[in-house]
Amino acid sequence: MKKFKKIINIIILIIITSTLTCCNVNAKTINAVSNIAITKPIKVGVLLNNYYNPYNLLIKKNLEDIQKENEGKVQFTFFDGKSNSAIQSETVNNMIVNNYDLIVLAVLEEKEPKLTADFIYKARQKNIPLIFFNLNPAISNVIKSYPKSIAINTDSAQSGILQGKMIVDAWNNDKKNIDKNSDNIMDYIMIKGQPGSFVTETRTERSSSTINDAGINTKELSSVTANWDPDLAKDVMEQLLFKYGNNIEVVIANNDAMAIGAVKALQKYGYNLGDKERTIPVFGIGGVPEAQELIKKGFMAGSVFQNPREVADAIYSVGMNLVSGKAPLEGTNYKFDETGAIIYIPFQEYTAQHKNS
Repeated sequence: MKKFKKIINIIILIIITSTLTCCNVNAKTINAVSNIAITKPIKVGVLLNNYYNPYNLLIKKNLEDIQKENEGKVQFTFFDGKSNSAIQSETVNNMIVNNYDLIVLAVLEEKEPKLTADFIYKARQKNIPLIFFNLNPAISNVIKSYPKSIAINTDSAQSGILQGKMIVDAWNNDKKNIDKNSDNIMDYIMIKGQPGSFVTETRTERSSSTINDAGINTKELSSVTANWDPDLAKDVMEQLLFKYGNNIEVVIANNDAMAIGAVKALQKYGYNLGDKERTIPVFGIGGVPEAQELIKKGFMAGSVFQNPREVADAIYSVGMNLVSGKAPLEGTNYKFDETGAIIYIPFQEYTAQHKNS
């Protein structure tokens, strides 16, 4: 009987040991599986102030190209702000709630940084990095208040100066055809972007002052707002054409979208179709593909070009650094301006003589 009990005890001990060993192996296996790093693409939310701006769409396309080239590393999701601050604010709130790894914002923020400050406050609560695109440099101190936020800007002053220089060159090289009434005065129309916008004001002032500083006499026939919209620019250009007709010698637009709208209005009434005597030089800013084609054909005089791929590359490179916890400019050739919060991407001329393919 004692011998039988001893055998039973041995059997029970073997069963318990086996069970514990089995459980221990399973625990180790589960623990090992849980320690495997599951890599996912970096989620980046990109809010564009509006989709009708062709330059915004070029940035979108180039970011999509970068995603394809870095498959599995990054995923961009795009949102249309519809030029409405309420929609933009709601969109950013949703991105923060949905835990995006990085948020890129191309919003129209002016002298009072209410939206920017609100976005920074909310992103800071979740430790989400922010990249602002084309923000008013006057509010750079707000951006700098959050170490995980920076701005990647186009230089509005530079773009206006280069546009002015193009117009000066055109006037000096082809004054006979441009100065239709031979009075030695450039009679021009200015088509402006959003009222009160820093970009609008800076591009307008620098373009016109550059022309005047070159010693050219000018007369502004009209200054109108088209809110960056090609259709609105087309409408106002038609009205101005009815009012001033052949007295218009030059059209200056704050961006290519409005310049393209102006060209379409002129073409509707037989202008800018190849006949020099019925051509009114139109100048824009942006260098978007449609403007480049119009320039190549001689239907538009010139634009100021900024390579959207360079902007997209900066967003990607700096953004990945911010998400990884690195210094924003680590491993790049970018430099901050004097504010320590803004990176500028340069412009260059795009005319029939300065084409960039």
